[in-house]
Amino acid sequence: MKERIWGILSEESLLGRITSRLWILFGANVLFVLFSLPIVTAGPAWVAMYYVCLKTLRVDSTLNPIREFWNGFRMNFKQAFLGFLGFLVIAAILILDIMFVARTQGSMRLFRYPVYVVSGIMLLILFHVIPVMAAFADTLKGLIRNGIYFAAKNPVRAILILALNVGPMVWTYYDVVRMPLYAFLWATFGFSSIAMICSGMLLKDFEQYLPSLDISEDEEADME
Repeated sequence: MKERIWGILSEESLLGRITSRLWILFGANVLFVLFSLPIVTAGPAWVAMYYVCLKTLRVDSTLNPIREFWNGFRMNFKQAFLGFLGFLVIAAILILDIMFVARTQGSMRLFRYPVYVVSGIMLLILFHVIPVMAAFADTLKGLIRNGIYFAAKNPVRAILILALNVGPMVWTYYDVVRMPLYAFLWATFGFSSIAMICSGMLLKDFEQYLPSLDISEDEEADME
């Protein structure tokens, strides 16, 4: 009886694997929220969260999300920081354009549609560049180019990834009644769950360009 109980609770059991995966999602999500509070570090924190998710899917074993998050954060800090800072500047310009066009009258209001299209394209590229940064080592220009490549390679998947990242946020914004529940979910599992799903969608293409990952090596080995 005791052996059966320990078998159910072991890391190799179904319950153990589910518990381990939930712990990884929770740890990566909480760290992402905490490291994103200064806003300017949200880019490196986002990349670090994807680093944890991608490595979890590749290794398929128990990882320490705290250690792996820190590894991903420090290794990708410079490029993620500069890239996300550039995105924030472009996003600020687009938001100002949308606010300006929304106040105009007549035919000028038609200009809001091109702004919406450009904004959607920028978000689509961002949602691919972030996981690319977590998986590959390259220059910032090269990482952006690779992000565009993976987005263009599978447009249907790219739209699904865009919808997965934007849809829940929009739903949360408009459903004010359930806002406390949504806030709890975002703070515990929301961001990392989306990152894990998107990582699973992208990993098949990523693995064609990634070296084999030796799980017996030191955990700080990058997925370069």
